[in-house]
Amino acid sequence: MKHDIRSIISQMTLEEKAGLCSGFDFWHFKGVERLGVPGIMVSDGPHGLRKQDEEGDHLGINDSIKAVCFPPAVLSACSFDTELMEKVGDAIGIEAQATDLAVVLGPGVNMKRSPLCGRNFEYFSEDPYLAGEIATAFIKGVQKHHIGTSIKHFAANNQETNRMTCSSDVDERTLREIYLPAFEKAVKEAQPYTVMCSYNKLNGTVASENEWLLTKVLRDEWGFKGMVMSDWGAVNERVPGLKAGLEVEMPASGGITDVEIVEAVRDGSLDEAVLDRAAERRLNLVFTWEENREEHAFDKEGDHELARHAAEQSMVLLKNDGILPLGKNEKVLFVGEYAVKPRYQGGGSSHINSFKVSDAFSAAEKLGNVRYVKGFSGKDDIYEEELAREALAAAAEADKVVVFAGLPDSFESEGYDRDHMDMPSCQNRLIEELAAVNSNIAAVLHNGAPVTLPWFDSVKGLLEAYLGGQAGGAAAANILFGKVNPSGKLAESWPLKLADNPAHLNFGGKRNVEYHEGIFIGYRYYDKKEMEVRFPFGYGLSYTSFEYSDLRLDSDKMTDGGSLKVSVDVTNTGSSAGSEIVQFYVSDLSSKVQRPVRELKGFGKVYLEPGETKTVSAVLDERAFSWYSIELADWYAYPGEYEIAAGASSRDIRLTARVCYETERRLPAVIDYNTSIGDLMEDERTRPLGELIARKMDAFFGADDGGGMNSDGDEDSDNGFDAAAAAAIAASQPLRSVVSFGILSRDELDELIAKYK
Repeated sequence: MKHDIRSIISQMTLEEKAGLCSGFDFWHFKGVERLGVPGIMVSDGPHGLRKQDEEGDHLGINDSIKAVCFPPAVLSACSFDTELMEKVGDAIGIEAQATDLAVVLGPGVNMKRSPLCGRNFEYFSEDPYLAGEIATAFIKGVQKHHIGTSIKHFAANNQETNRMTCSSDVDERTLREIYLPAFEKAVKEAQPYTVMCSYNKLNGTVASENEWLLTKVLRDEWGFKGMVMSDWGAVNERVPGLKAGLEVEMPASGGITDVEIVEAVRDGSLDEAVLDRAAERRLNLVFTWEENREEHAFDKEGDHELARHAAEQSMVLLKNDGILPLGKNEKVLFVGEYAVKPRYQGGGSSHINSFKVSDAFSAAEKLGNVRYVKGFSGKDDIYEEELAREALAAAAEADKVVVFAGLPDSFESEGYDRDHMDMPSCQNRLIEELAAVNSNIAAVLHNGAPVTLPWFDSVKGLLEAYLGGQAGGAAAANILFGKVNPSGKLAESWPLKLADNPAHLNFGGKRNVEYHEGIFIGYRYYDKKEMEVRFPFGYGLSYTSFEYSDLRLDSDKMTDGGSLKVSVDVTNTGSSAGSEIVQFYVSDLSSKVQRPVRELKGFGKVYLEPGETKTVSAVLDERAFSWYSIELADWYAYPGEYEIAAGASSRDIRLTARVCYETERRLPAVIDYNTSIGDLMEDERTRPLGELIARKMDAFFGADDGGGMNSDGDEDSDNGFDAAAAAAIAASQPLRSVVSFGILSRDELDELIAKYK
């Protein structure tokens, strides 16, 4: 039955409408029983359902129901596979229908500004294009079952330290190019049912009261049709928040803020139409769920297998000097508690009560000749002499050793940030000692963000399992023994050390967190600086090899509103089947504005048998070439040449081609007293004025015989400057100089400026 929402609202009391604007308890929205409005339940859900047991406490502290933990975002983004992410979303949507949940609280798409952020495991990438594509696919998968998603945390929530009080101070170009696009992509293409606003302030204004963010950008510009809800406890002042575009406060406020809303309507400080609009958006969510109930069983075993497949397609082989895959008949030693008790998810609100967990050792016993010793604990940073001696003795007798290492739960979690990038010292020490007694060492990492690797040169193999979800242990075993060919690529850069990170000096516990690095985060910074990194963005190895050929564009020109199809052939030149992820990057060759060396604007994953060739393609629109202009308050691409690159990472560019971008649009010509003569010369619209002023300055300073703006000579001038220096000095002169030097009067200069504006 289709409900007449506006009719229902018209029958509500003021108190009932205000009640719709906050939670019933920690996990439920209020209903209005007398009007047939049901209450609904929400659950954390970026990588599985954390539905609070109905018999548990109302705060959500006790156990949630048994569910399936899929790979968290830190790993799943490394799949570069939108079809796979839509399948995962589809499974979670079915699970939600089977367990009477209306909204899953995810995905998280905040950028990985620093490797220290405690919640990085729950976010996809340092790259907004990749994060937006993966998030959009996930949302579409969940919402095909009429289960809402809540894309979060809107916006610029990039640290956990002081997250409820700090202000993320970000210039608008950086916001538009880095911190907003993943949200924008998902809103425009997938229309998540809800958006969750963040705790932090944005440029001094609390996100829950930021009308520019929640209304102007989200609704007016992007066309968001759903409901905005707060993160848990993120509301500062309820009535200003409602006016700014925050429909629902979570969790329950005990009725306190409901009373504030009622009083504001009664005293005239809040237009009741604003409250009615919020109520309508809230009821749209409720009845979309109520009117589209589906009968489903929670197929835990089937979803466990999907979780394993997702992990297998996402884990990243970072090093392999011939040690992997492991042979069935080799004597292999597994060391480290994570081999039997894997760390497979992060701490905090997204923690799933998994119905079962597969470990790598149990799975590997079915694949080869494997022995396990503990070596070190997965919880503490304590070097235990007896455990170490046992591990070293066993390693000396093994053909190959695989160390399962990484970060304990206490090192990274929601609620706080790391203060270093190091693994526990006990693990680092034992890995070095193991390498001293056996030269065939490989490591499997369990971590939610990059770590330093002091023993990197001492090992022959390195598999990044990140946090693999509940089936990650079996996935790692299948990759180690070659049952699955690794194909993941890093969704974030790995710096050699923390100090290399561009946000290093401006990250952490300040009340005002200044994003001085601007658009240069992650690979955008490292590649621009030509800085050595441990692993570049998009990097990942395979057990086979791939050759790229015949990069082609469907046109040699690109125009505003147009599109460009880019294609490249990929051949599996190795001896085993495998998948390759092709990344398409765009570079602006104009050098007219500060931009990254290259930016990811397309990707595709292709499975190939040995010797097989397939084509990977992407379609680039004008946004792929554009940067955000504050002057235009819009996206803009300069006319001129752009390079299209097909690569295996941001630093492994295989093929390039060029396209000419044609546009009649121009940035506004700014002419005022502080405009330099050089700036006038660079724009054909203002060049005549620049040439006129230059001639007058040359005549005034006696530079007609060389050394002025109009001179190409290189002889020394009489004033001691050579021609190039004199020209550079003249080009830097602001227009006000001609008044200061008495070349023109102020009125004469004003008349010229008016003529050319």
